[in-house]
Amino acid sequence: MAPTPPTDAELNTLIRARLAALGIDLDQLPPGTTSDPETGSPGRDSVLASLRSFLRGTVATLAAYQLPVPGVTDPDAAKALSQQQAPVLYPSNSTEWRKA
Repeated sequence: MAPTPPTDAELNTLIRARLAALGIDLDQLPPGTTSDPETGSPGRDSVLASLRSFLRGTVATLAAYQLPVPGVTDPDAAKALSQQQAPVLYPSNSTEWRKA
């Protein structure tokens, strides 16, 4: 059974919490969907709608990439995933780690 998708209110709470953790306050934007004619700032409701749309389109795609689970995941898919190297900020420093 597929999980129930989140409501707009639940996504708004998630978005506001994540942005607040980064120090971004959506209440600083003009209310509504129209942008501020002087600054060009988008309206608060249009920003939330855009971010909700992004989350709904992206989270399902990202959830499809799961770590291999022994005995559950298709062995061919697990092998392909295990061959991918993790991204490293300074790849030259990690060459010794990969020697086996």
